[in-house]
Amino acid sequence: MTNAVHSDALYQQQLHDKQQRLTQLLAPFQAPMPQVFASALSHYRMRAEFRIWHEGDDLFYVMFNSETKQRYYVHEFPTASLLINQLMPRVRALICTNPILKHKLFQIDFLTTLSGESLISLLYHKKLSDEWQPAAAELRQALRAEFGEVDIVGRAHKQKIVLEREYVLEQLQVGERTLEYMQIENSFTQPNAEMNQQMLGWAIDVTSGCQGDLLELYCGNGNFSLALAKNFNRVLATEIAKPSVHAAQHNIAVNNIDNVQILRMSAEEFTQAMNGEREFNRLQGIDLQSYECNTILVDPPRAGLDPKTLAMIQAYDQILYISCNPETLCDNLQTLCQTHAVARCALFDQFPFTHHMESGVWLVRKSL
Repeated sequence: MTNAVHSDALYQQQLHDKQQRLTQLLAPFQAPMPQVFASALSHYRMRAEFRIWHEGDDLFYVMFNSETKQRYYVHEFPTASLLINQLMPRVRALICTNPILKHKLFQIDFLTTLSGESLISLLYHKKLSDEWQPAAAELRQALRAEFGEVDIVGRAHKQKIVLEREYVLEQLQVGERTLEYMQIENSFTQPNAEMNQQMLGWAIDVTSGCQGDLLELYCGNGNFSLALAKNFNRVLATEIAKPSVHAAQHNIAVNNIDNVQILRMSAEEFTQAMNGEREFNRLQGIDLQSYECNTILVDPPRAGLDPKTLAMIQAYDQILYISCNPETLCDNLQTLCQTHAVARCALFDQFPFTHHMESGVWLVRKSL
């Protein structure tokens, strides 16, 4: 109990420090006090990757210090979901007894969901033999007897074997709705699912009074697109990664959402199309001019927005900016706040007990 109280006190202090840091970073932009969304202290991460270390006939999960290269044995991983922690020893034990599955195995990735599904990826330094698939099927059968919906994928150089599915189906509670999301192996998904639910709820709240249509760049598997569709007449979203576009199309259909259109384009390409600089076959049949997008949502990579996209989004009355890097966010705000003001902001503590900060800002056009 004492350790739990100590951990909670330490977390609250670290969360307060993050809030103070984000407040200071946003102070030059006259931003209001950030709304803070706290994470669970443990078992919040729905995916994890472990290197495999072989010792004689045994093998172990390990992690390496990126600077010193020091090796750490991982017997349990409280950061990861309970399901990952339950799977770890059983997967290791079963693989240890099977030379086909064990030989040249160098990494195991786990992807789990709040809905209880899991996907295990086995990565090898050798080509997967004809014997690998039936051996993996036996492993999957044994795991399904204990853990329910489990799927397995094998990977080697230029080789990928999917036993049945290469994805999990997540169910997120978003307001009064339950939304189902396909999450594909080796594609980006929000790692902290419970925080993702809070983030989606905040995004729905800040956009609740919007008019017209929504444009979203970097939409991934439609994480925000589906949740925000109810607040807009239509949603036009772009994503460049084919697996994510496939997942987004599935998610639109399975959730019976009829006002979301996904385009397989990068943000840079879409900017070129909007500026009339290039024509794209992928836009045939899409009347961009029919959309009345007064609001744009961006969730860019850590590098932030490129200059052309940054200039393009200033044309929109409202901007919802989700950021995984507060430094590049503030760099972008130097430009955006020439035309827009920060009306609301939030801190989403995706990764407790780390320096990482996920944040969101809601910008509205300044009055002339």
